[in-house]
Amino acid sequence: MAMNYVNKLVLGTVQFGLNYGINNSSGQVPEDEVYRILSLAKEHNIHTLDTSSAYGNSEEVLGKTIGRGDFDFKIVSKYPQGKDPVSSVFSRSLKALRQSHLYAYLVHHFDFYRSNPDVWEQMMTLKANGSVDKIGFSIYTTDQLQYLLDRNVLFDIIQFPYNIFDRQFDPYLSELKRRGVEIHTRSVFLQGLFFRDVERLTPQLQPLGKYLQCMDRYCREHAISKEMCALSFVLQNPYIDGVLIGVDNVRQLQQNIQAAQCMADFKELAGQLIIKEKELLNPSNWK
Repeated sequence: MAMNYVNKLVLGTVQFGLNYGINNSSGQVPEDEVYRILSLAKEHNIHTLDTSSAYGNSEEVLGKTIGRGDFDFKIVSKYPQGKDPVSSVFSRSLKALRQSHLYAYLVHHFDFYRSNPDVWEQMMTLKANGSVDKIGFSIYTTDQLQYLLDRNVLFDIIQFPYNIFDRQFDPYLSELKRRGVEIHTRSVFLQGLFFRDVERLTPQLQPLGKYLQCMDRYCREHAISKEMCALSFVLQNPYIDGVLIGVDNVRQLQQNIQAAQCMADFKELAGQLIIKEKELLNPSNWK
């Protein structure tokens, strides 16, 4: 049963191409470490990678590394905002990744799509010609999802932020499943905020301190790590198909794999964590 949760992990690769994350002090992940990370992922049946042509040289690093080993990952990439047509950007991604086909391709910047709706027509063409199995969107807010639903846009896969603090998409999960949409979530650790010392929060983020302390207390009382708590809460949601995690090294991935096998129930804690300062749950609002 526990291994099913590990299977739901999706390996995010932004750190392979950029220096990324609130707690990342080690910089971009070296290529040899990327190889070790992918090897460990394969060993534990983590079969999906998430990338984008907007993630520095992440796609190139992945293509080179996959070429070094006997890897067979499902790859999700994204079309970022720009002047080039979808087909051109997609072709460059295929070349960088050294693939002939991708599992899924997402619209990376929703506001760009809203201003340029023909982007979706181009995405549908990619699917129709067999270049990609699934097409969809990376979004941030329920308003963006409602926009798609109101216009009856038929997407196969969606990615949005979801964690034990930020559950804004809960009312939509069963409807998305009814439509056959594959649901991937990101920001399971709220970009590392869950591991921040409450005393060292910026003045802007201090209102979240009381919730972090509540989480700390719960984890101490139940003798579990915050990582285990945060990750398992999302993995155990039956509507969620894939949970993105980003790692800087093999040790972090090992810890995530271990945490994913936690069978504790976090409904009681979730009931105590009703965040009133919802604007602080979007890292793009952090200064």
